[in-house]
Amino acid sequence: MKFRALFLYLLVTLLSPSTSCFAQNNDSLVQNPDMPVQGDTIPVFSNSMRRSIKTVVVLPVQYFDVDLADQTYPVIYLLNGYGGGYRTWPSQKDLDAIASDMGIIFVCPDGQNSWYWDSPIDKSMQFETFIIKELVPFVDSNYRTIASNKMRAITGLSMGGHGSMYLAMRHPDVFALAGSMSGGVDIRPFPENWDMKARLGEFSDNPERWYEYSAMCQISNIKNGDLKIIIDCGVDDFFAQVNRNFHKALLDAGIDHDYIERPGVHNWPYWKNAIDYQLLFFQKGFENNEAQ
Repeated sequence: MKFRALFLYLLVTLLSPSTSCFAQNNDSLVQNPDMPVQGDTIPVFSNSMRRSIKTVVVLPVQYFDVDLADQTYPVIYLLNGYGGGYRTWPSQKDLDAIASDMGIIFVCPDGQNSWYWDSPIDKSMQFETFIIKELVPFVDSNYRTIASNKMRAITGLSMGGHGSMYLAMRHPDVFALAGSMSGGVDIRPFPENWDMKARLGEFSDNPERWYEYSAMCQISNIKNGDLKIIIDCGVDDFFAQVNRNFHKALLDAGIDHDYIERPGVHNWPYWKNAIDYQLLFFQKGFENNEAQ
């Protein structure tokens, strides 16, 4: 893996003023219209939802080198936040260049404000089943991936940060590395926000369900060493406290993890900086797992 190339790329990126965590952006969830979408956009059919979900797959340039036709690649799944979609990450970061520098494949599914649950009340929103049982097998069957949880990572922002923690802790056999950026990792303090009650029902009528569907309450599913975890949240983010609580709960459970707080709020300047640290974390994790 091209660790030196990745290091040089990230060094330039992290020092760039445009990605400073001190920058502000009030229109934080809007995609960048000036950056073209990279990679192939494909419809992945979901048997559980009886419909197709658009997904961007970004391949490294070396994937097409005839001299490397037998090479296989780790995969990083990037989850969008509320209001975003399959175009979110490719429109904000040059995933094509990063994939080539790292020698990895990116997969960006359309999260559709699902919170990445199998909704108990909306059968058209079965996104845990889609990602775990449909999307991952589809990607492994159609691309030259290293089809092992040890070479598969998942991360996301906001709603996607919740989704990555929720899915990875429930399925460490699928993902061995997981991250969260400004994640809504405990949904219970926000019963009126972001369409969650449309997926779970009213909090007042279903408090146990809201507990069961919170990433915070999945920690008991794993033991130390099952997942390599990195969590990142700005100190002035409205999700800062739930991330601090999540960090403490992981400590109390004896789960090793990296936890980062930096100046910043819930916006793209913060996430575009945070993803670079997470990519370094995943690259190191892939290399350690490969050496085992």
